[in-house]
Amino acid sequence: MPLAATGTLVADAAAGRRAVAAFNVITLEHVEAIVAGAEAAGSPVILQISENAVRFHHGRPAPLARAAAEAARLAAVPVGLHLDHVHTTALLHQAADCGFSSVMFDASRLPYGENLTATRAAADWAHRRGLWLEAELGEVGGKDGAAPLDAHAPGARTDPAEARAFVEATGVDALAVAVGSSHAMTSRTARLDHGLLARLHEALELPLVLHGSSGLSDGELGRAVAGGVTKVNIGTALNAAMTAAVRAHLDGDPRAVDPRGYLAPARTAMSRTVAELITVLSGAATAAPKAAPTA
Repeated sequence: MPLAATGTLVADAAAGRRAVAAFNVITLEHVEAIVAGAEAAGSPVILQISENAVRFHHGRPAPLARAAAEAARLAAVPVGLHLDHVHTTALLHQAADCGFSSVMFDASRLPYGENLTATRAAADWAHRRGLWLEAELGEVGGKDGAAPLDAHAPGARTDPAEARAFVEATGVDALAVAVGSSHAMTSRTARLDHGLLARLHEALELPLVLHGSSGLSDGELGRAVAGGVTKVNIGTALNAAMTAAVRAHLDGDPRAVDPRGYLAPARTAMSRTVAELITVLSGAATAAPKAAPTA
């Protein structure tokens, strides 16, 4: 089917009081696994290519993005394509030509005023080209190997009043909020500040996005969706599944040299993880309280 628009998938999720899963892509095996997992779960999904993944592919987003778009075209469920954690305008300005319908522009490490100015310019540029734009306020730690932020560090949490002013001033379409998750966690032990999430949900009339979701248990993911999150970003969980399968294959056959021998079980492991996590997020909708959608 045609490549789905991220904004449409998120709006549909919000209307159904559920969340759409957005999985980070590094290789073609990630793409195939995510699509297969979404098809097994019978749910839409978003493929995300981050600035770090683009850097891994020699700074060229187009080859992987176009392969992902073709996989989406062949999928039996709606699939969106999103450019994630973009810090540079140079990469932002490649988004439309590579088939992305949405971008997450991340200026969250800048002081508030600089973040606002840079994000407003990015949103203006994106909207003129029909792109949906996500931003971040507060800082979800753990990116690029950095340690998670202390819960009480300045900027470690998104302030509801500041977030409302930021959204109004920038015109962004969605906001990634810092409520206790952290990127690159390999254990599912993070605990969210659900009271803060409730205040953000009440203060903001746009979709809320949760980054660093690999570190959350099924129960925490369910509570986040029930609390108003409508886009859930997941990356490390897939990499952990992939690496474990590759390691098991090579440990069992140290003489193996054909990458298909270990990439096939790695792809299957990632697909299984995708289906399981989508099922968790879908189940959260039935447990969510009856409330008006956020977008």
